[in-house]
Amino acid sequence: MAQSFPGLAVRGIGCDLVVMGTLLKILSVLVALYAVAVIVMALAQGALLFPRWAMGGSPPLPSSAVELRLERPGGVVLAGHLLPGTREDAPLLLGFGGNAWDGAAMVLFLRQVFPEHDVAAFHYRGYAPSTGRPSARALLEDSVAVHDHLAEGRAVVAVGFSVGAGPAAHLAQARALQGVLLVTAFDSLEGLARGHYPWAPVRWLLRHRMEPAADLAASGVPVALISAERDTIIPRARTQALREALAGTAPGIVFDRVVAGGHNDIYARSELADAMRAALLVLEED
Repeated sequence: MAQSFPGLAVRGIGCDLVVMGTLLKILSVLVALYAVAVIVMALAQGALLFPRWAMGGSPPLPSSAVELRLERPGGVVLAGHLLPGTREDAPLLLGFGGNAWDGAAMVLFLRQVFPEHDVAAFHYRGYAPSTGRPSARALLEDSVAVHDHLAEGRAVVAVGFSVGAGPAAHLAQARALQGVLLVTAFDSLEGLARGHYPWAPVRWLLRHRMEPAADLAASGVPVALISAERDTIIPRARTQALREALAGTAPGIVFDRVVAGGHNDIYARSELADAMRAALLVLEED
């Protein structure tokens, strides 16, 4: 005859309860850590997207540089620079740098690549000597104001690097540009953030929105695209999504080249400058 052991059964239930209680405690700790991580990300996204803390001083400019100043609503003042080129009939190149680019460094780089063109760039708002506080919306709106301040009826090609693809694409949607030249560009800021932070509810947390794919698709402006072969900041999937979004538009992408290197080290490679010159030739002929 089988015998039962009530004491053992009670102890077994007690052990199960202890294990369950321990698991619940571990789960509650993990949930709390996740919540903290999400809160920190939500609060720090401005500093991560616009790392003004990482900026160094502006490089010296040649004596031919023209200092620019643009007053914006709310008392914000944007500071910029223009370097004249050697061809009066060449379109103005308006540069929008990455989130850690200095406006003076931007025009020096453009001048090195395109000596014949007038090149101009402003320091993003909040990036000294410009004043104010950076945000995606403000940078998009500033791009149009900067264009209107400088264009004066002349042809303009917007050149956007990394996050600068957002303002450049927005400007193309808002104004009739001769073309847009994008280096290491993405389709949307939300898609980019989701790729880097797949564990976070990006859709609800992200306060900054840039939609280069949608803006360019609605612009009717020819686009030249240059991407880096080993880019981990702007993954290949995000650039490919931009290509796909423009595939059915006209004129769409008129130049597309992948250059060797990663997101940041391509600037030291002559291959990038060669690709940019080839891209601009296509845009000027289009």
